[in-house]
Amino acid sequence: MKFITTSALALLACSLAFAGEKQLFNGKDLSGWEGHADFWSVEDGAITGRTTKEKPTAGNTFLVWKDGEVGDFELTFRYKFAAGSTSGNSGVQYRSKLVDPAKFVVSGYQADFEVGSKYSGILYEEKARGILALRGQAVKITTGAAPNKPKIEVTGEAGKSDEIQASIKLGEWNEYRIVAKGGHLQHFINGHKTVDVMDETAEGAKKGILALQLHAGPPMQVQFKDIVVKED
Repeated sequence: MKFITTSALALLACSLAFAGEKQLFNGKDLSGWEGHADFWSVEDGAITGRTTKEKPTAGNTFLVWKDGEVGDFELTFRYKFAAGSTSGNSGVQYRSKLVDPAKFVVSGYQADFEVGSKYSGILYEEKARGILALRGQAVKITTGAAPNKPKIEVTGEAGKSDEIQASIKLGEWNEYRIVAKGGHLQHFINGHKTVDVMDETAEGAKKGILALQLHAGPPMQVQFKDIVVKED
């Protein structure tokens, strides 16, 4: 009779724990992703978005994950801006939609981050309702005067904005986590919860695509790696 050893059981448990996870980037090329070739590449094992003076983007442009949509999920990834950057804005779109496939323009929820000291961690809705929660806020969103003007009620504190900012390492890798369960949306940077949102409106998407943002404006570089999604 054969017996499963303790170590074998541990390995089995580990494999089951990771069974629901999916790596979205292979570390080598942009397989599974689609975007403007002038702006997106893979460098040093990371997805790299870059604009220059010679090749600016007229508007925000996105690298879109092509392999379906996400509903309830947890997404983790690491990001960094180029060392010495004085400007730069990016984010990850989720439960979003591609509104201009030719130009890779996306609309929907965005987990924001930047070189600056204000917007990293906020919940923004690209080409829709705008800022839905500032960093550190717990928020409830209900129907307002119009679909693009919801009622936003700050119900508490998700975290300390200054502590979150202090944890962010400019020019180094930072860990970002997004958790979306129904209308409950949470963002975390380097283990700090940045927003905690209940979106109770009909406009709050429950399913959609994932995409990486490269913001219009001054030349910038942003990189992504270790992109893992776990769906319920």
